[in-house]
Amino acid sequence: MSDRSPRFRSVLDQFNPYRPGRRVANAVGQSFKLASNECPFGPLPSVAKAIAEAAAEINWYPDNRAEALAEAIARRHDVPVSHIALGCGSVGVAQQLLAAAAEPGTEVLYAWRSFEAYPILVPLTGAASVRAPLKDERHDLPAMADAVTPRTRVIFVCNPNNPTGTVVHAAELEEFLDRVPPDCLVVLDEAYADYVRDPDVPNGIDLYRDRPNVAVLRTFSKAHGLAGLRVGYLIGQDPVAAAARTTMLPFTVNSLAQTAALASLAAEAELHDRVDLAVKERARVRDELLALGWSVPPTEANFVWLRLGPDTQDFAAVCGEAGISIRPFGDEGARISVGTPEADDAFLAVARAYPRRR
Repeated sequence: MSDRSPRFRSVLDQFNPYRPGRRVANAVGQSFKLASNECPFGPLPSVAKAIAEAAAEINWYPDNRAEALAEAIARRHDVPVSHIALGCGSVGVAQQLLAAAAEPGTEVLYAWRSFEAYPILVPLTGAASVRAPLKDERHDLPAMADAVTPRTRVIFVCNPNNPTGTVVHAAELEEFLDRVPPDCLVVLDEAYADYVRDPDVPNGIDLYRDRPNVAVLRTFSKAHGLAGLRVGYLIGQDPVAAAARTTMLPFTVNSLAQTAALASLAAEAELHDRVDLAVKERARVRDELLALGWSVPPTEANFVWLRLGPDTQDFAAVCGEAGISIRPFGDEGARISVGTPEADDAFLAVARAYPRRR
């Protein structure tokens, strides 16, 4: 028998795979997961009912193009259905876009730190990642525009940004888009758009209509509370949406996900009430952290960001001992999701007691 192992791509040695947020528990079994920006509530009753009814049909393959859902999304945003592409969460659609646009010898540009899936997805295409450092926890769009080269194929702008929660405003984004060559695709990653209350934050769906090189990513994982079912979508003009549909793995959006997303779109009024609760809780958490002396950038997402530097891992460990899982990022900082009032109170108690460096 040969002692040689199968050969794999060398790129697999160049990055760490995605590590999802985990649950922890304290000594008495109390557990609050504030690590993954999930909706802390269960599915809406009408959505849960629709999922239960659809479960009886899971012996059949789903509609590969999710036509009913695509049509509902198109109606919701007043766009042509041909401008819609669906996938396994917005990260799945991002992968579809990269598979369509990026290749060896090209570059993909994004801010850093931003969504941690970008540096995982990009190398798999053979393209090179180009990272533009944040400035004051925000996208530095002028620096990003300066970083564009003839090799740049795709640019991600995460707005609100994950994990900092910060945003770019309409005027600066349009100025940036004016500087990007028309053959370079700009992807506005708007996974947290439902939580935005700043009137100066642009709606990417308004911008894409007159810009063929702009596409928008949205998801049902966050505000809609369907993270476990994995369904996201893109809105872009015909060539962009068609490319994303072409590279989609067959039957990516399962039948329960399609049913749940349709039911959630039909219950948006109730959904908005839940989002409003999360926005109020976000303000409460940030205000109390600020009153305690923490530095917390303004956030338009369902989480807050603490730049903790060398204290990052220690703070996460202290939270873990209290049964609270948060998301630490190396020695940079930690992202804390907004949860239920009980979970947030438990986190704030840790923040209140933690001996910070001055």
